[in-house]
Amino acid sequence: MAGIQIERVTKRFGAVVAVRDLSLEIRDREFVTLLGPSGCGKTTLLRLIAGFMSPDEGVIRVGATTLSTPAGVVPPERRGMGMVFQNYAVWPHRTVYQNVAFGLEVRKVGRAETRARVARVLELVNLAGLERRYPSELSGGQQQRVALARSLVVEPGILLLDEPLSNLDAKLRERMRWELKELQRRTGITFVYVTHDQSEAMALSDRIAVLHEGEIMQLGAPRAVYTRPANKTVADFMGLVNLIPGRVIRAAGDDSLVAVGGEHPIAAALSQSAVGGQAVQVAIRPESLRLTPPAPTSTAVPLGTVPGKVADVTFLGNIIDCHVTLDDGTRVRVQVDSSQTLEVGQRVGVRFDSQQSSVFS
Repeated sequence: MAGIQIERVTKRFGAVVAVRDLSLEIRDREFVTLLGPSGCGKTTLLRLIAGFMSPDEGVIRVGATTLSTPAGVVPPERRGMGMVFQNYAVWPHRTVYQNVAFGLEVRKVGRAETRARVARVLELVNLAGLERRYPSELSGGQQQRVALARSLVVEPGILLLDEPLSNLDAKLRERMRWELKELQRRTGITFVYVTHDQSEAMALSDRIAVLHEGEIMQLGAPRAVYTRPANKTVADFMGLVNLIPGRVIRAAGDDSLVAVGGEHPIAAALSQSAVGGQAVQVAIRPESLRLTPPAPTSTAVPLGTVPGKVADVTFLGNIIDCHVTLDDGTRVRVQVDSSQTLEVGQRVGVRFDSQQSSVFS
């Protein structure tokens, strides 16, 4: 099965543009996650790929085969794709075996081959031995695996998953993440996954497409999207981030300086269009900041360090989550090792790492 090519696709619902002039190429055997908040267009895009709706503009292809245009779509059952829904959609009156075998029966696959393929896929998703149980006799995670098995048994080249873990508790969701990634590695199927959960996207994906208002804000590997967000929208959505007001002191590309927390300079990389005096925002993750003892009053504050006072401390087991108020009143969130001793009211220096900071105008 070749990859998926989405070329300048737009989908409207009345006056609302759910997907706007969107292009995306998904490679064969790749795990790509469509990530974004509710209403960003990610489920609409998945349903366009599945063939449940036609685009108002643009083309969707798999390899050299055109599947969707405004003039018409190839029906979902003829696309060689499987789909797993958020609510599992397993039939309560059918056993595990009957749920999984249904797609093969519709395709009029022989009984012997059906038994063999169902047995193989149930082994793959760790449901062997549960063939005669009904959904009401299964846990949420087991029901989710039934839905996966039902999609996999027809041997799709592409598997589409619409927030399949959102109904599970936290511990089960974490275990299912690992199982999904292992399943994708073993089968070699192209996975297109929809979620609003950033940690889920980072744990599973080869690449993440962050959507906002029907457009892709950034496409890249999880580490790149997390550490080098393309804009404030991505930075703010991808986990915890400090957006700290600042002012350009020196505009010199990678050797620029930005003042934060008053007049304290930190090193930064700025675009060529930046100018001195320009108001900006510095984006940095709480875990990328460091706390140091305050500099003596007779000593200049080191470059990249901004003085402040600890405002709040929360022990979270493996880390300490604290808020520090900089001298100009800006509050930043810092996460440090749990062995560090901090007290409310304590003077500290907040150390910025230019390699972990992004600056937006």
